[in-house]
Order: sequence, then structure tokens, then C-alpha cells
Amino acid sequence: MTAESRRTAAPTHSSVLHQLLPGYPAREHWRLVPSTGQHYLDLGTGEPLLLLHGNPTWSYAWRKLLPALAPHARCLAPDLPGLGLSQHLALPRDPAARYQAQLDHLDALYQHLVHQEGVPARGWTFVVHDWGGPLGFAWLLRNPGIVSRLVVLNTIAFPWPDGYRLPFYLRWIRDHRPVAAAVHATNAFARTTVRVGVTHPLSPAERRAYLLPHRRRSNRRAITEFVRAIPRGDADQAWRLLEPSAESDDLRRIPMFIGWGMRDPVFTPLVLTEWTRRHPHAVVRRYPNAGHLAMEDAGDELGVDIRAFLQGQR
Repeated sequence: MTAESRRTAAPTHSSVLHQLLPGYPAREHWRLVPSTGQHYLDLGTGEPLLLLHGNPTWSYAWRKLLPALAPHARCLAPDLPGLGLSQHLALPRDPAARYQAQLDHLDALYQHLVHQEGVPARGWTFVVHDWGGPLGFAWLLRNPGIVSRLVVLNTIAFPWPDGYRLPFYLRWIRDHRPVAAAVHATNAFARTTVRVGVTHPLSPAERRAYLLPHRRRSNRRAITEFVRAIPRGDADQAWRLLEPSAESDDLRRIPMFIGWGMRDPVFTPLVLTEWTRRHPHAVVRRYPNAGHLAMEDAGDELGVDIRAFLQGQR
């Protein structure tokens, strides 16, 4: 083999990246917030659309929606602190300080995007899933006038409805430190999520991509910390962040799209019923064959539905 043919046969950086993270946007769309080291994607043009993932996922979860949305919006998909490609810093142990740290990172991201990246200060759309829901809603309630539309995917932003019971495995991790330590050591929560969080199995390459940022034990502390921060009851201080003030936006006046994977073992149809009770103005789309990761199981359909909502067609 000649030197020229060896150079031709050698894998390029982009091809290696595609193998490691199939479907994930190219590095030209990767960004960092200088003050926090938070990683985010930036692609597309138009009004800002912020996608907030949950636990134990990262911005890789949005890859199936981006082709439908990026031509019509500027898609900004951060990795929450401690997850994905953001700096893997341990969050404070105190629950109140932990929530505040996450909101502070959202503040820093917003200020960076507006003042350094030319993103408009208003007219944002939030797309929230899992932990992205309470964090996104808490942030918008304390920052009125910025968010103009909401897309809600299998999450919660109010106390658990009457009759709801958290799955036993989440209660075990949350309430028992030895269980949490074992889950942290083995990365069991993330490994389980990429299998049972979907109804249509991910490919082995996709499962590896989800787990890649947290392959080292030191890089997965935030996963168990998020589970241990799940509110225990109506009096939990986490819910106080979701209580509107006199200055907060009236959520009843913000257009809302709710897309729901109906086979989610955590955010069950009972939670969806509470969403529709609280927000009867919302456009609701149910995906009967989708699980917790609705963006995986119903990605193509969900992307079209969100795009139609943004364009005022539904």
C-alpha cells in the first residue's frame, strides 16, 4: 500500500466521531460557556429554541428532532452540569444548593448566548424533558418575559398528583445511600435507562454513545445526585421553586405543546392528566408506542409535530 493510499484509507476525524456518536451534530456546532465549562450545541437559524434534557441523558437525546427543527429555529441544546460533555463537577449535597447551582448555570448560559452569541433576549421556546422540566419552569418563572412558547415532553413541574407512586427502583436510589453508591459505581441507572427507557431498542452504537461521557466513575456523580434530589412529598423545597410570584409569567397565556410517550414507567398517564388539568389550553399529542425517551421512540413524528406547533399549524 502506498503512502497516498494509506492516507486515503485512514479514518477522518469526522468519521471517527460519527462512529462514536452516530447521528450527533458535527463539532462545528459544539460550544462551551467560558464561565462554567458547560457544553452546548448551536445549530440552525431563527428564533431561539432551548432544549433541556433530563437524567441520565445529555444533548445526544435530541439528535432525531434537530433535522426537523434546525431549519426553522436556532436550536440550543446544553448538557446539564455534570452530564454529557459539560464539566463533570460534583453538585452541592444540600438539595436547595443543588437546584440553585443548576439554575445558576442556566443564567450563565442565557447571558453568554445573548451577550456573546447574538441570540435575542426574548422570544425563546423551551423544550423540556424529565429533569429539564422543573429546571426550565423554575428558570422561566423567575425570568419573566423571555419564554414565548413551551414544549413539554414526559416531565413534571408541579407536585406529584394524588395517587402517583414513584417507581421502586428510583425510591431505592433516592432513599438508600448504599444503593446509590452501588448504582454510581456500576453506572446501572444510565445502563438501564438506555434499555428500558425506550420501546424500540436503540442500536448498540447508540447505547454506547449515551453512556460514553459517563464511562469513568468520576464522571457520573451527577447521575445519582439527580435521583437523590427527586422530591419526597408536597412539602419538598424543590416545589417552592415552581411557585409563581407576582412578577412571573402567567403560564396560561404561553402557548404550550405537550408530547407524551404513553408507555413511560416514570411519568405515567396520571402525570399527563394533571398537565392537561392545569393547562387546558395546551396542544396535546399522545404517542401510544413511545416510552420515557419519547424523542427516541417517536423522534420523526415528534419533530414534525413540534415544528407544526412552532409554525402555528396545530
